[in-house]
Amino acid sequence: MGARLNTDMSAKALLRRELLAARRLLTEEDVERAAAVLARRALELPELSGARTVAAYVSVGREPGTRALLDALRTRGVRVLLPVLLPDNDLDWAPYEGAGSLARAGRGLLEPDGERLGPDAVLEADVVLLPGLAVDGRGMRLGRGGGSYDRVLARLSAAGAHPALIVLLYDDEVAARVPEEPHDHPVDAVVTPAGSRRFGDG
Repeated sequence: MGARLNTDMSAKALLRRELLAARRLLTEEDVERAAAVLARRALELPELSGARTVAAYVSVGREPGTRALLDALRTRGVRVLLPVLLPDNDLDWAPYEGAGSLARAGRGLLEPDGERLGPDAVLEADVVLLPGLAVDGRGMRLGRGGGSYDRVLARLSAAGAHPALIVLLYDDEVAARVPEEPHDHPVDAVVTPAGSRRFGDG
């Protein structure tokens, strides 16, 4: 079992390097164009159109852009929660009050500067938008490897909370298969500029 885990971990590391290298080739115009389309596609999902609280994140660098989506959700009256990285890599949450309320934080992240609501605030979310690098046909997501969202997903599971789990990606990041480890959770849907796709029973 240990050898299998090491194989899966090294396969993940290799795939992460390849996907991050591909993202670095994107221009700012590519990222902005994709972000506008992603926001429209995501807002078409029934899960988001009916959500009262959405746990999201602020995209940075060449990540699929979330800022247009965050503002569109807020305009609709949706309560948007954004993560605040804690020293142990767990996530606290704070409400999104607009782009002017974001402050630079460690690791190049942007975080809300308002009231901290505690790690359990994510349990109130109807939808959780997850960052990722790839997803496969089973809905298995490849994250950045920091483990923060593994903790979020474990917290949701332990509490019996079942928000819709949605990952935003570029079109070529929907993969044939993503290496997985026992703690990995499948997502319910992926949104790319080309459209959305659901997995499992969702």
